[in-house]
Amino acid sequence: MTPDAFQALIAKVTATIAGKPVDASLAAFLNERFPPGSAEFDDIAAACKQAVADGWMCEREHGGIKYGRVIKPCDAIHGFSVDVVEMGDVVGPQHAHPNGEIDMIMPLDGAPKFDGHGAGWFVYGPGTVHKPTVAGGRAYVLYLLPQGAIEFTR
Repeated sequence: MTPDAFQALIAKVTATIAGKPVDASLAAFLNERFPPGSAEFDDIAAACKQAVADGWMCEREHGGIKYGRVIKPCDAIHGFSVDVVEMGDVVGPQHAHPNGEIDMIMPLDGAPKFDGHGAGWFVYGPGTVHKPTVAGGRAYVLYLLPQGAIEFTR
């Protein structure tokens, strides 16, 4: 798995959501179109595992969370950025989503829930704030951020 091949996988998803409102209806669409167990979902999850093993994804660590920005916002993925974190039974730093946040939750061990949601897609709308939390196991969470916008708060 290379960064370019990973970007091509993500582009298949972002092509279908470009221009759609970042809201609960988007989460429903993603869970229908790219559900856990689908080829696309499983390919992205496998790519994340391989990229972490290869050392170019989740290469940083702080407070028990491995993380990293994988792709900066660009036209190839319709203006989204991609961040991936590996979390297990931990609360992350509070942050705001000026343009929203689209989360792909990929369980690794146990029965993890990201902010109360299991495997699949969850969407925070524009202007929302949260402390990302994984409980009940360990998961990768992939974040699509429109224009890469995120603001860490206290």
